Amino acid sequence: MKKIIFSTLFLIGFIAYTFSQKEIKVESYLSSELIPVFVPIQTDSLNTSEKNYSDKELLSTQVDFKQALYKKQVLKTDSGSIATLPFFDWDSKKPKQDKAIQILSFNIDADRFCKAKLSVTSTEMFEIYVDGEKGKSKETKETELSKSKEVTVDLKLQPRQYTIYIKRLATFRNFDKAEIQSVIKLEKQDTLAQITLSTSDKRKISTNDMLEGTRVTDASISPSGKYYTATFTTVDNTGKRTTNFELREFKNNKLIYNFPSYARPYWMPSSDRIIYHKDGIKNKNFYVFNVADLSENLIAEEVEFDWYKISPDETYMILSCDESIKADKSVFKRHLSPSDRTGSYRKRTNLFKYDFNKKMKERLTFGHTSVYICDISHDSKFLLFMASKEELKNRLFGDYKLYNMNIYTAEIDTIADDPFISDASFSPDDKQLLITGSGDAFNGIGLNIKDGQISNNYDKQIFLMDLKSKEVSTLSKNFNPSISKCHWSKIDNKIYMKTDDEDRTVIYSFNPKNNGYKRLGLKEDMIGAFDIADNSLDAVYTGQSLTNSTRLYSIDLKSDNVRLLADPYAERLSGIAVGKIEDWNFTTSDSTLIKGRCYYPVDFDPNKKYPMIVYYYAGVHATTRVFDTNYPLHVFASLGYIVYTLQPSGAVGFGQEFSARHVNAWGEPAAQEIIEGTQKFCDTHSFVDKTKIGCIGASYGGFMTQYVLTKTNIFATGISHAGISSIASYWGEGYWGYAYSGTATAGNFPWNNPKLYTEQSPLFHADKINSPLLLLHGGVDTNVPLGESIQMFNALKLLGKTVEFIEIEGENHVISAYKKRLEWHDTIFAWFAKWLKNEPEWWTDLYEKKP
Repeated sequence: MKKIIFSTLFLIGFIAYTFSQKEIKVESYLSSELIPVFVPIQTDSLNTSEKNYSDKELLSTQVDFKQALYKKQVLKTDSGSIATLPFFDWDSKKPKQDKAIQILSFNIDADRFCKAKLSVTSTEMFEIYVDGEKGKSKETKETELSKSKEVTVDLKLQPRQYTIYIKRLATFRNFDKAEIQSVIKLEKQDTLAQITLSTSDKRKISTNDMLEGTRVTDASISPSGKYYTATFTTVDNTGKRTTNFELREFKNNKLIYNFPSYARPYWMPSSDRIIYHKDGIKNKNFYVFNVADLSENLIAEEVEFDWYKISPDETYMILSCDESIKADKSVFKRHLSPSDRTGSYRKRTNLFKYDFNKKMKERLTFGHTSVYICDISHDSKFLLFMASKEELKNRLFGDYKLYNMNIYTAEIDTIADDPFISDASFSPDDKQLLITGSGDAFNGIGLNIKDGQISNNYDKQIFLMDLKSKEVSTLSKNFNPSISKCHWSKIDNKIYMKTDDEDRTVIYSFNPKNNGYKRLGLKEDMIGAFDIADNSLDAVYTGQSLTNSTRLYSIDLKSDNVRLLADPYAERLSGIAVGKIEDWNFTTSDSTLIKGRCYYPVDFDPNKKYPMIVYYYAGVHATTRVFDTNYPLHVFASLGYIVYTLQPSGAVGFGQEFSARHVNAWGEPAAQEIIEGTQKFCDTHSFVDKTKIGCIGASYGGFMTQYVLTKTNIFATGISHAGISSIASYWGEGYWGYAYSGTATAGNFPWNNPKLYTEQSPLFHADKINSPLLLLHGGVDTNVPLGESIQMFNALKLLGKTVEFIEIEGENHVISAYKKRLEWHDTIFAWFAKWLKNEPEWWTDLYEKKP
């Protein structure tokens, strides 16, 4: 036997096979040292099952595989792929007992879905694990490999990486006499598949990486800026989710305290204290946590509420409480409104004040109209709130009023009666109000659209009102990003705004003195949480970009100095290889600049021809620059596709005129832009196979898939998840269908514009769809009802078209259950493999298996 070569390597390159494979021998293993195990003392000759002791019991010893292999020792085999199993004696201390566990590992990557068998032969007892799940085992020991039993595990390989662990029982005596041989044999019908083996730390990204791991999900800074809290969420490989809340010093990032999972901590408004609640006997008990001495004090008992806000002077809190319209006594339900199907329509929200000193809860509002808290003045004297009720005659089907209440005298001042406003807050001196709404608010003073256009109400603007004179001015009329959240700092008197800026979410500051906007120099493209201290110019924020998951940062708003505080996903990301990403924009035939980007496979070769996937939403938002997403473009690229995504007309963040193109459009001009962009991309990128292009979208994007396929044959296939096939039926049956039409089909209904509702509906042009179409839909989707896919499926079946319809039972508009989400992704991957790669095996295995 040849001499075994050991080397400490962190990356071993793939062993490539460029010919049809039938049998692949494992030639390298990652190998742990011998891990001593305790041989139990036998107090009796038989156990409770009346069985004698056997060394095979030692195989059940629990071992952390990754920890055991952390030294990256690589074992190479001889020319016959037989390895003499090594013993690593780093500390030269042999235990008195002779038994040990040793872990061997290697990775398997397949370029396509295939079936294979892993055969392991060894002179020792061992267990086989695939991705940590136990497979088969061998419980005998032999002196020669030729006399050893072969153990075979069936493998069903998707085009991703699998890690094989072999846990074997070893002895310190004669350790070098043990041998092992591992072979992978492809099934006959799968010999075209290419299998690569490695001991590399790097692997291509997979769906599991989108779902699993630890991420920072929220952060908040104390009023003084001395401390902050951060929320970390971990999802394991079974889908189990755990949440951890940390309290840390801001300056040195020192961990002070870990809150229990039930205690969702919030900073008190003015002091460095934290408030949270726990279950009481019937309702909730509120506690304040003092950071200085880590003590906990009960401040309110048995309080009923649904949401709360603490006053700036910390003497009271405003409670938001749901009160429901009584249910019908009959088993029959009388629908009171088009929205009475949602389950929340009959809830009405009223406000209460709870005084911490008096331990008293008193009602502030009463009635049939829902109200919600906007803000409390800095002197704690005034409560700003909005009242909303259904008004079906209004364009947005609602009536919204903004009120300012003196919390001590109950005097009410009506600030605005406007269906286009959505939120409001006090200026630092409490003399002005910062109001958020669409451009139509306040008689359209914020509109910046062309004649004949109707504004997109999802495109949010900000307005400034003087509380004394009630005069209103627009601050963002010529500012293209859509504004979602604002904070007016009393330290520098600037307004900090979270915005949708094209396909990014960024923070801008606005200086009221000179009406100047400034984009903050924050790291990351997509900002999540952003919280500024009340008494300093320090802030914490979370963010992610195209090639990394969410990180936690601090920023000094005076110096613009940014500091990384936490990157919990970094370790997992370090083992993932992703391809390059490039922005790619084009100008349409009508001179509109359409922005987009392209994702490349990890091992991209410009001289090859690649299939391509085109992804879009085409609704009111862009396909943003995120790493974590339900439609993981990185994973598509890792499977060997060029991926192109674009931002058609109608999305917010590109200016009011651009977003207004969404209104009364339903597919135009977005469809033509998708088609034109795809064609121009192919014309300028010779490595794309023009005959193998697929398209995919969800919700409004699912509608776009169906609509685009009625307009062109350039796509070899399409996937529509939760897509709308008939605008009219969605308008009437979707829980929010008619309400969404307040923007999407403003002023137009099936009875006054039937042409819009039919001509723009894919169902009425089903005969023009020639590309194979996959319809995916959650079985209990309340946003876009399941019937939207049913009726398109029925139509295409009757027309003799190629169509498949997969219902994900028990899932709503978004597929959230862990296992179903994995299977849903596999369905998408398998469909594209069938139609874009001529590889139907995966789809056949999932859905066409013969009984």
